[in-house]
Amino acid sequence: MPPTLAPTDLQGFILTRHWRDGPDGTELEFWLATEDGPKKVVLTQQISVAFMPARHLAAARAPLAALQGLEVKELGLKTFEQEPIVGIYVRRFRDLGKLARALQPLGIALYEADVRPHDRYLMERFITAGVVVRGGQHQGSTITDGRLTPTPSWRPMLKVVSLDIETSATGDLYSIALDSAGDRVVLMWGETPVDAAAPVDFRLQYCPSHQEMIEQLNAWFALQNPDVIIGWNVIQFDLRVLQKTADAVAVPLLLGREGRPIAWRTHPGRQGYLFAPMPGRLVIDGIEALRAGMWSFPSFSLEAVSQELLGEGKDIGDAYDKMAEIERRYREDKPALARYNIRDCALVLRIFDKLELLQFVLERAQTTGLQADRFGGSIAAFSHHYLPRMHRLGYVAPNVGDIAAKAFPGGYVMDSTPGFYDCVVVLDYKSLYPSIIRTFLVDPVGLAEGANANANANASVDAQTGLVRGPQGTLFSREKHGLPGIVTTLSLARDDAKRARNQPLSQALKLLMNSFAGVLGASECRFFNPKLVSAVTLRGHEVMKLTRAFVEQRGYQVIYGDTDSIFIWLKRAHPNEEAHAIAADLVQRINAWWTRKLREEEQLENFLEIEFDTHYAKFFMPTIRGSDVGSKKRYAGLSVDASGKEAMVYRGLEMARSDWTPLARQFQEGLLLRIFRGEPYRAYIADYVQAMLAGQMDALLVYRKRLRHRLDAYQVNVPPQVRAARLADAHNARLNRPQQYQRGGWIHYVMTVSGPEPLEARRARIDHNHYLIKQLKPIADAILQPLGESFLTLMTAQEVLF
Repeated sequence: MPPTLAPTDLQGFILTRHWRDGPDGTELEFWLATEDGPKKVVLTQQISVAFMPARHLAAARAPLAALQGLEVKELGLKTFEQEPIVGIYVRRFRDLGKLARALQPLGIALYEADVRPHDRYLMERFITAGVVVRGGQHQGSTITDGRLTPTPSWRPMLKVVSLDIETSATGDLYSIALDSAGDRVVLMWGETPVDAAAPVDFRLQYCPSHQEMIEQLNAWFALQNPDVIIGWNVIQFDLRVLQKTADAVAVPLLLGREGRPIAWRTHPGRQGYLFAPMPGRLVIDGIEALRAGMWSFPSFSLEAVSQELLGEGKDIGDAYDKMAEIERRYREDKPALARYNIRDCALVLRIFDKLELLQFVLERAQTTGLQADRFGGSIAAFSHHYLPRMHRLGYVAPNVGDIAAKAFPGGYVMDSTPGFYDCVVVLDYKSLYPSIIRTFLVDPVGLAEGANANANANASVDAQTGLVRGPQGTLFSREKHGLPGIVTTLSLARDDAKRARNQPLSQALKLLMNSFAGVLGASECRFFNPKLVSAVTLRGHEVMKLTRAFVEQRGYQVIYGDTDSIFIWLKRAHPNEEAHAIAADLVQRINAWWTRKLREEEQLENFLEIEFDTHYAKFFMPTIRGSDVGSKKRYAGLSVDASGKEAMVYRGLEMARSDWTPLARQFQEGLLLRIFRGEPYRAYIADYVQAMLAGQMDALLVYRKRLRHRLDAYQVNVPPQVRAARLADAHNARLNRPQQYQRGGWIHYVMTVSGPEPLEARRARIDHNHYLIKQLKPIADAILQPLGESFLTLMTAQEVLF
């Protein structure tokens, strides 16, 4: 239920958070979006805490005495090894880091010293993003020393600006476009032309110097005061260029609220990758948001995504045409460049609107407890939920690295039975790993309690009744645990979100729940424990094996299974309605069986739930290339829904992979579709090959591959895409234009009789025989083998190769 609000209470949504140490203690700063506009909440004189084993107090006397304002308290908490601890309270957060470093040579652990104070404040109050500010001193838009409490349901209306820039080939800033509900403007570098005609739907403002451009940009942000900046590669490119330009002309770039600068910082694990936090404003990159939401595209370029989602894109062609055209427009037609610039902003806004990306980002923040523009962070999200609940159960968290990294079993993937099938139904366990956590009470505290109970009772029968037996001899407490409750809350919330058709919230909750098992298996997580994650994955193995046995006892055959999905051949063709009915009956029987089995044998409540996923009227499972063994994670099928609507589905095959040519993907799709529908396919193969050899399909022969390293990093093994990229950049150098591939990127090339050559510098004729042998033959053989045929035999019979 929403909190009861006093007249002075203020509801808000946390945009940004920050901490700083001062002489009187640590100060926390939260910027909120509220109905009354942006508000800054400042909490002064905050105390930071870490935990130390009580038995080390005497040995740690000297390092502790060196800290001013230190307080040591007995708290009744303990480690997972049941060792009593004391709380170490300090006025400045950085003192905890100093103390941890001083204790390390003494072999004394300091627990949770790395939990940042603003995160600690929020998590211990069960706040994620929505808050109520109670009391405090109000002065303008600043509230000092108010009290924050959670309000999970409140969402803000945010003011958004889409930002995009255009530059020269050498990185000189040409223009800055800003598209917001309050204003649409393009700042253009250069003097105002005498005959300048103003664009009809946005302002075009000329700036004679880069200094004035940055000053005008700062002024725009101060006046329009947006909550969110969105863009495409907006941090790694646009904001970087703006910062570089501002630094070059000695003008501060002040895009944060209160005219504050960007607090740039580097990613510790990704060289060259930057974060751009700024006070009071979120910066959301469209590419990062799509990936966080598990959207997938062959290419995440703005052009590719906008074409796929909106059916339209930019008005300039490939990379070379684009740069040349931008240069021409800047010299000859600056209003045209401005229109191109602002169009990119509009495309980003429309993509965000179509996919509800901003709503997803906000729901993700409310779900995870992470700042809304922080992507990734599944470990931090787990800690945000688990740490306060663990403390209330009487435990403190271990440190990262307390348990050495060790391999553990992954998801269960069954051996497949390759071939063509009529009538395959797929059943899927709903959120299998979270359901295992709920059902079998898998939990870090529960594992510690189980180990302690077992040790103290010498494994007596009485002691075991309060425990759940897990794989590899693990024992979990039935009464004392935190993670199952967290998963239950999130699962029920997801059910509510589905009923309310709140897809962004449903997706955010699903992704968070599904991340938990992975977090327990991540050595960078303080809760990493191979026994914990194995208790989930190995239980998953058991669930899938028992499900297979249940299905096959009823006369059907399981031909494949992968982690949480099971593929069932119904042994003969069935009408679509009948196949759906059989699947529904299996679902009901399997779920009832689990409920009965777990209640009677384990005295556990069942949260495992299998669901009907897909009916394939026709299904194909290939072999591993060059063998008779069935492949894994690769299949195709003709699905039919309850209304009879058909759709081709490809998983892992060349049709679904971007590193095969369009020629191969089109061939595979056409061949499988004809076989599935019982149509003649031999003539199709022959005609396709003949057309390719005759040069009628040259437009489909283009490889598109990614260069994952710098060109000069490839020394010993030089793959075709690298050879093509080197030819392309040599061609670029001869034409005095920028080299495109020195730092990696995507290259388009074809195979010629002289080897791989880039499209922009192709000289030799295409090697059609390469595409015959390397692209068409492997695909055809994989499909023809179960039918007792081969590509070579078929082509010889058709006289295509002669």
